[in-house]
Amino acid sequence: MEEVCLNSEPVFDEGDEYDVEGDCTLVEHDDETGETQSKKEPPSPTVGLEFDSFDEAYDFYNMYAKQQGFGIRVSNSWFRSKKKERYRAKLSCSSAGFKKKSEANNPRPETRTGCPAMIVIRLVDSKRWRIVEVELEHNHQVSPQIKRFYKSHKKMILAAKKAQPSPEPVTEVHTIKLYRTAVLEADHTGYSNFNEGINPVDNSKHLELKEGDAHAVYNYFCRMKLTNPNFFYLFDLDDDGRLRNVFWADARSRAAYGYFCDTVAIDTTCLANKYEIPLISFVGVNQHGQSVLLGCGFLGHESVEYFVWILRAWLKCMLGCPPQVIITDQCKPLQTAVCEVFPNARHCYCMWYIMQRVPEKLGGLKGYEAIKRQLNKAVYGSLKIAEFETSWADMIKQHRLGDNKWLHTLYEDRQMWIPVYLKDTFFAGMIPIRENEGLNAFFEGYVHKHTSFKEFVDKYDLALHRKHLKEAMADLESRNSSFEMKTRCNFEVQVSKVYTKEIFKRFQSEVEGMYSCFNTRQVNVNGPIITYIVKERVEVEGNEKEVKYYEVLYETTQVDIRCICSLFNYKGYLCRHALNVLNYNGVEEIPSRYILQRWSKDFKCRYLLDNKSGNIDVYNPMHWYNHLHKCALPIVEEGAQSQEHYKIALQELEELLNKFNNVANDFV
Repeated sequence: MEEVCLNSEPVFDEGDEYDVEGDCTLVEHDDETGETQSKKEPPSPTVGLEFDSFDEAYDFYNMYAKQQGFGIRVSNSWFRSKKKERYRAKLSCSSAGFKKKSEANNPRPETRTGCPAMIVIRLVDSKRWRIVEVELEHNHQVSPQIKRFYKSHKKMILAAKKAQPSPEPVTEVHTIKLYRTAVLEADHTGYSNFNEGINPVDNSKHLELKEGDAHAVYNYFCRMKLTNPNFFYLFDLDDDGRLRNVFWADARSRAAYGYFCDTVAIDTTCLANKYEIPLISFVGVNQHGQSVLLGCGFLGHESVEYFVWILRAWLKCMLGCPPQVIITDQCKPLQTAVCEVFPNARHCYCMWYIMQRVPEKLGGLKGYEAIKRQLNKAVYGSLKIAEFETSWADMIKQHRLGDNKWLHTLYEDRQMWIPVYLKDTFFAGMIPIRENEGLNAFFEGYVHKHTSFKEFVDKYDLALHRKHLKEAMADLESRNSSFEMKTRCNFEVQVSKVYTKEIFKRFQSEVEGMYSCFNTRQVNVNGPIITYIVKERVEVEGNEKEVKYYEVLYETTQVDIRCICSLFNYKGYLCRHALNVLNYNGVEEIPSRYILQRWSKDFKCRYLLDNKSGNIDVYNPMHWYNHLHKCALPIVEEGAQSQEHYKIALQELEELLNKFNNVANDFV
């Protein structure tokens, strides 16, 4: 396969638009019937449409754009490094992106809105250009009635003038041959599926490897299997022997899943952003609140079938033990696959990924800043479902957003991502619930849009090494550091003896927050259950503060407590409002059920003592290896804490090996 060079910058200047020549009429060909029919108006761009040349693909999109009322430009092109031959291009709305900041005294006003509308075309079999991606939604108003003169339309008319004798009136009569192939339909999320009942020969349904990629991946896996027997990998090949999907997990990832399988995020950022490597990552959170890798894969095609394969490969790797909660991006094929493979898991969308798309989807609307404020208030500030419903309805009505398809979809899916609907689900801190909270992808800083398979394999070990080092340093700090107390509250002292340093600091902020709560009062008694209202001054916009009312239920016989903010389920530790009510009732220690062992300094050791070999298949060597590896890891980590620990661990391991040798000799 010829080596390909991908340009990170557009080959054309972003202000330029592509010159076209000729006239402008459509002739459509159907590959199945061979019929040809003339079209007065261009059809909408659809994944699967093909053209005889790049020029015709450009003309087609330009004619469609003129009909709809927007201009276009070539925002990026890719060329083969040896032949300087274009093989892929992105045609975008002229409002896509943003202009570079000018240092001029009187710079031109910004006219772009970061509009996402575009098509991506690709050269297929060195003959035709096929549409492979489509986004029809704009984030600004478009209308044929808006008589704005776009540069791309001007060039269309100039080209028509060149093609016709001067006495004749200028008309747009460029002939474009349009081929309909087996069409791929893309939904609003940007993920695409094959039409059911169609089985086309499509080169996009396997991993697109460059020269050296396949050998690099295979050699890496072979090397890991030799040096790390608990390394797991699976290849998925099609009937022609082409690689469709890959999944792998190293020994640490498999061991980590045994500890942290409660909540798992499936990161498909590379797929959603169309990176060169279609990387999918399974990520959990450890006892320090750090991201921990639980497996990786390369996905050859974003379809239900391919997602099902990779989810089942992961489940097989983890010995058939499914997670309790799964968090994903808003991807419909993945949602279907999760329901099929993990029918009993709670599946949610990651709110952070959705809110990150707000500028792209709504940035071009009139009153955007006001819309954004109201959206944030509805999503982050609602304590009750009725509050959210009212806030959302007010936003839609006030800004006349009833026809906005993206917001309509978000509302339809609200029970999968709005915090107020997810209060009974434990997330271990894996979803942000405040406006100022964010997320970092596990491989952030190691993967960019044009990272190749070979380059990623080279960086993979480095990324994991640094993550493991960070965890080891956090272990050391948690065990050997004394935590600074910031209050005189006994809750703070109690938790400092149990939790790791990072989780203690997070809990500590809730203890400090108790002092921003006031006027705790009893409002209802129903047998042993007492309802309290706790007031708190919270920051809103800027430095302004407002008083919010939090309802806390307190059960006196079992000392059960629950706050309407549900921080315990979201983050795994009690909130300031619940602590306030406990303190109000003279409770000096937090009940043990609210001190989660998953945050404790010695969690892994405790886990092994509490979960011995009850579920291990005594006839399965794979189960033996996995369980022994889990048991051995804490010994390795403890042995690395000091020179004295190292000597003790080494001595005990040598004695254990001698016992194995003695047993082996007895059988000789």
